[in-house]
Amino acid sequence: MTEQIFPTKGNLIKARKDLALSRLGYELMDRKRNILVRELMQLVDAAKEIRVSIEQTYVEAYSALQEANISLGVIEKFAQAVPVETSLKVEYRSVMGVEIPTVMIEENIPPAPFGFYDTDVHLDKAYILFIKVKQMTAHLAEVENSIYRLAHAIKKTQKRANALKNILIPKFEGISKYITDSLEEKEREEFSRLKVIKRQKNLKSQIVKNGEK
Repeated sequence: MTEQIFPTKGNLIKARKDLALSRLGYELMDRKRNILVRELMQLVDAAKEIRVSIEQTYVEAYSALQEANISLGVIEKFAQAVPVETSLKVEYRSVMGVEIPTVMIEENIPPAPFGFYDTDVHLDKAYILFIKVKQMTAHLAEVENSIYRLAHAIKKTQKRANALKNILIPKFEGISKYITDSLEEKEREEFSRLKVIKRQKNLKSQIVKNGEK
């Protein structure tokens, strides 16, 4: 690599500039990675909590549904009365350039879409619990998708940081050292050459002076 670089001051300035930019880029990549990792760890903890809660809510919801089926018979006609969810919306926020989804869903429990005359408390409980399951599922989808996006971004950032640290920075350090050493060697050679020329001039001057005497 260095054999193809001419050891000039212009190339040295360029190599040092590239080195400074590479080091700055590595610092920024390292900072970005740390921020993304911190954000990821927070979401991983949140996902664990949501999974535990949603599993428990599912158990309670299916238990209530079974009790409703036992007390009311097959409740398919009541289930068909439940409207399709239309409140779900997805927006995005940026974390160090990574688009993280924000899933929004109606948090309030809507009135039951069936009358109370032909139903009982078991069906009401199942309806409420499955509404909660739906809300928690939306939130879990938000968190897990965010984890996936952050993990992918961290992998890319780590790859770029490694390239800067292990390839570009050593490359420009090597070029800078090669040019610096070459220029210093030239300066030493030039200094030695000038000393020889000066010594020869002094010697000639001394010979001339002795001849005049």
